[in-house]
Amino acid sequence: MSTESAKKRKTKVIRSDGGAAEKEVRKGRGDADQETKSYSEEAEVDARDPAKDYDLYKKTCEDLQRLMAEIHELKSKGGKDASAEIDERRIQSCIHFMTLKKLNRLAHIRLKKGRDQTHEAKQKVDALHLQLQNLLYEVMHLQKEITKCLEFKSKHEEIDLVNVDEFYKDAPLEISKPTFTMNDPHQQTLSRLDWELEQRKRLAEKYKESLANKEKILKDIEIKKEYLSSLQPRLNTIMQASLPVQEYLSMPFDQAHKQYEIARHLPPPLYVLYVQANSYGQACDKNLTVAIDGDVEEAKALARPPEDSQDDESDSDAEEEQATTKRRRPTLGLQLDDKRREMLKRHPLSVTLDLKYKDGSVLHLYFYYLMNLNIMTVKTKVTTATEMSIAISAGDLLSPASLLSCLYPGDHGKKTPNPANHYQFDKVGILTFSDYIGELGHPYVWVQKLGGLHFPKDQPQKFVMADNSLSASHMETTIKLLRVRLQSRLALQKQFASLEHSIVPISSECLHLFPVKIISRLIKWCAISYEDYVALPFTKHVIEADMAQETDLFFSAFIERGTAKLHVAIVLNPGYSTIPPIFSICLNWKGEKSSRNDDNLMAIESEVNVCFKELLGPKPGHQLLTNQIQRLCMCLDVYLETETHDNSVEGPKEFPREKMCLRLVRGPNRIKPFKYNHPQGFFTHR
Repeated sequence: MSTESAKKRKTKVIRSDGGAAEKEVRKGRGDADQETKSYSEEAEVDARDPAKDYDLYKKTCEDLQRLMAEIHELKSKGGKDASAEIDERRIQSCIHFMTLKKLNRLAHIRLKKGRDQTHEAKQKVDALHLQLQNLLYEVMHLQKEITKCLEFKSKHEEIDLVNVDEFYKDAPLEISKPTFTMNDPHQQTLSRLDWELEQRKRLAEKYKESLANKEKILKDIEIKKEYLSSLQPRLNTIMQASLPVQEYLSMPFDQAHKQYEIARHLPPPLYVLYVQANSYGQACDKNLTVAIDGDVEEAKALARPPEDSQDDESDSDAEEEQATTKRRRPTLGLQLDDKRREMLKRHPLSVTLDLKYKDGSVLHLYFYYLMNLNIMTVKTKVTTATEMSIAISAGDLLSPASLLSCLYPGDHGKKTPNPANHYQFDKVGILTFSDYIGELGHPYVWVQKLGGLHFPKDQPQKFVMADNSLSASHMETTIKLLRVRLQSRLALQKQFASLEHSIVPISSECLHLFPVKIISRLIKWCAISYEDYVALPFTKHVIEADMAQETDLFFSAFIERGTAKLHVAIVLNPGYSTIPPIFSICLNWKGEKSSRNDDNLMAIESEVNVCFKELLGPKPGHQLLTNQIQRLCMCLDVYLETETHDNSVEGPKEFPREKMCLRLVRGPNRIKPFKYNHPQGFFTHR
């Protein structure tokens, strides 16, 4: 077919507005009239099978590839007849392109139809979904209305009406109407409400009468307040005028009133201590004085609740502090130091107890309260009436760390008695509370009990309430122990001053315990440490028996007679003289002897340590220590004088027998007589 004929057969397509209809007009060769045909490709799409169109598309593509290959081959060969064959194959290729274009249009129409159908189905689904949502909303609205109706409560249900029996008993018949309301709950409720209204009207009238009476009473109160306010200046004038009389009669009412006002701002443990100590002083001990010291305004600020203005100021301060922190952040060490100081903070007020003695000495006790740890501490100070000679060995007797140690057995005051404090210390890195005792004071257990605090060890509690009964039960015993403790320490201080000068002071009441002549004498007296005491070989039996603790006081003494020298190690318990001292001895004469290798030295230790009650002297027994030392001197004389003399040595005896003994030795151990009998003046065995 030629190109001209192909151009003549070219169809003209006329599309409708929707782009789906086409019209094809062709001219006939033979007939004069033109035959025009109109058709729609959309209708053709419905009639055609997509699978067959796909097969036609593949076949057409294969034919096109084949024709292109043939045209390429003909062009490469060249020849006279090649151009005609190439034109013919080109025409065939154009026909195949027309077929592809038709298939493309049909594919687009199918795609458009599929989209239209999908859109219509989607619109239907959306419409149905909207209807479903509307129905669900209506269901939810109806459910809410039903719930409101079910949960509706009438106001009368909130009114506490009288019960039915009282209603029919008290209400008049015109309100109760029992014939109508007995069997009708609704009418019964209405009648009960009418009766409630009637009662409330009566009560309202009584309320108005009470208000009128109240106003009248308030006016009377205001008149009396004005009278009392005018009376206060007059009373102040009278109190000021009576101050000389109060001082003369030793009745300081004004000062006591001021102290009571300050006591209102004490924390509970210090308040309990103040009340109980003051009560005990007034009732049993006139030489006990109780006072409150500290900054009262700061204590008031602690108890005062923060106000809004203060909150605003604190907010501004916090913002400034935050800005400063952004510029310079504190190190972790500084933060821990701040937390430690805050945790160990004391209350601004403290309670002072002054125990006065007959000789004019005063024991000052300063009690503090650590707010965050919920414990109490105490510091001490001693004031003597006359200036005493200070002995070197008496340095720890009146020191704050030793004076009140072990007032009760085992209470050394180096650890906090509150078990909850250990968990608080772990948070801020405090290893031991003893590092802060010098600054804060000693937290003795008896101090907590005087403040009414008791800490159970099996159940640690951060906050324990102060108990008045606990403080009252321990007050008398503790005050007596404090008095005895200071008296014994003052007596020891005087005795140590004499012992350091090699003088053993014996009171006149105790002279009968010893013979008139004792030749052995004390040559040295000094204080030693616990480590020095443990290092001595003749004290091991005391250490092994656990009779010497680090909280005790340790001393060393030397007693001499001739060539014999007795070394004495002494353990002095803080509870002296209730708890006697313990003596250990070692004799350097003809070798080194101690209680472990010499039965007589063991007997001498027994005379001093076991038979100490004979040496107590007059109560309260403060002469016990010096009497024990004097007995050691006496026993050393007996020991040396009763030793057998070596006849091979010429000359007089080194230790002539001056003590009268009924029997020199007794028993297989050859024990010597160390017991002195007064007034006979001889020595016997026990």
